[in-house]
Amino acid sequence: MQGKFITIEGTEGVGKTTNIAFIQDWLSDKNIGFLSTREPGGTPLAEEIRSLLLMPRTETVCDTTELLLMFAGRAQHLDKVVIPALDAGQWVVCDRFTDATYAYQGFGRGMDKTLIAHLEQLVQKELRPDLTLILDIPVEIGLHRASKRSTPDRFEQEQVSFFDRVREGYLCRAAENLDRYAVIDASKTLDEVQAAIHSALEDFYLQSQRKID
Repeated sequence: MQGKFITIEGTEGVGKTTNIAFIQDWLSDKNIGFLSTREPGGTPLAEEIRSLLLMPRTETVCDTTELLLMFAGRAQHLDKVVIPALDAGQWVVCDRFTDATYAYQGFGRGMDKTLIAHLEQLVQKELRPDLTLILDIPVEIGLHRASKRSTPDRFEQEQVSFFDRVREGYLCRAAENLDRYAVIDASKTLDEVQAAIHSALEDFYLQSQRKID
């Protein structure tokens, strides 16, 4: 039986790492075999591409270069990790996926979303996440949280207006497909955030079971 593909999205500082651990615990409690991974990254080659993308540099990175590197890493990740795991019946939990490309490159950079859609189809064929959890938070709060954890990478050095557009992109994506997305208010307490995630996961699990029955 094909596994399920769950992605977790959000701007900087929304708490993805903490809440992915919560999702892993939920899957374990359900006795569901799973694999956790991330984008960009997930394989040795894709992790090298991640380093290229995130490293601050004096040379300006062309928007098209950035977009193609994102999908190059994604193609490798899908071929070597995600698709084999799904085919083996495992659930895959991925820290960011193509919704991030629409949000960061499409809305943040202002790139042609039709071009992104063409690359999405080329690389992914019909594969799309079964459930996407968007951890949503006001940009200023998220950036303040992110500033405490490490030296800013190339994306984290962007202006607040860039992240405002990214956040808008995520919310627009969610509004277009209410069946696949669950928007979680990540500005609440951790207990409240994880209660909302738990509810979304339980609803998704019940729907998945009904389809099997």
